[in-house]
Amino acid sequence: MGNYSAVTEFFLVGLSQYPELQLFLFVLCLIMYLIILLGNSLLIIISILDSRLHTPMYFFLGNLSFLDICYTSSSIPQMLIMFMSARKSISFLGCALQMVISLGLGSTECVLLAVMAYDRYAAICNPLRYPIIMNKVLYVHMAVWSWVIGCLNSLVQTVLTMVLPFCGNNVIDHLTCEILALLKLVCSDITMNVLIMTVASIVLLMIPLMLIFVSYIFILSSILRINSAEGRKKAFSTCSAHLTVVILFYGSALFMYMKPKSKYTKASDEIIGLSYGVVTPMLNPIIYSLRNKEVKEAVKKILSKRLYLRKI
Repeated sequence: MGNYSAVTEFFLVGLSQYPELQLFLFVLCLIMYLIILLGNSLLIIISILDSRLHTPMYFFLGNLSFLDICYTSSSIPQMLIMFMSARKSISFLGCALQMVISLGLGSTECVLLAVMAYDRYAAICNPLRYPIIMNKVLYVHMAVWSWVIGCLNSLVQTVLTMVLPFCGNNVIDHLTCEILALLKLVCSDITMNVLIMTVASIVLLMIPLMLIFVSYIFILSSILRINSAEGRKKAFSTCSAHLTVVILFYGSALFMYMKPKSKYTKASDEIIGLSYGVVTPMLNPIIYSLRNKEVKEAVKKILSKRLYLRKI
């Protein structure tokens, strides 16, 4: 091995070529982060307080909301500091920690969205057997394994990346410690890393997406066989929120991880990364609140109860 100086910190210079936008990006990301915390926390609280929402669908939704809070909290606070700081640095350990958390939670969300699609398939295509199929033991195990698979993938990829020599090159052309941007700094062979990342992208992006696609083919077929228009509308409304989230999440994820990569990170990649890491988690609770009648009714019930208690 050749001589190289050990890297103790990294400099995150994503979008730093636009200094006039730093304050605007700081305010924008801060507002979106507060919406993420408020919206997802509210969904979790509602699903706990309202007994009508103690179902597999809302159990998975609570997991998704908790995941989005943790995912954004691993990167946005650091990002906000970078926007307003002249020295845009992060320690080696901090970078590794940020990578393992964000990659693990992103991988978990891929699997969790596929699990949620299966839940909708069971509810609509087998409504009479749904309570038996999606019993508590099964859906809790499905959620747990989603987290385990995502965390194991993240741990393996992060360790294999951070043990590589960086040859003193410590400038990351990205907003966060993202694995693709970090691998560009490595001065040794990364064939194994690329191979593992490709396999992981197929297993955690393409296969869950195919399962979601197949599930919705069966769901659409079952909805079209429902005789009443009201029944079709109700069945579709329970799936439309999940389908919208899937399109937003997988659209940005596939763009980031499956498209051909250029030598240098472009501004478009960074903006898509910002959408993937901030915009999608912000929209999730909004989409589920607007498209789901049960959530609206639960919110009204809690608000009316609070107003009643205040009058007393």
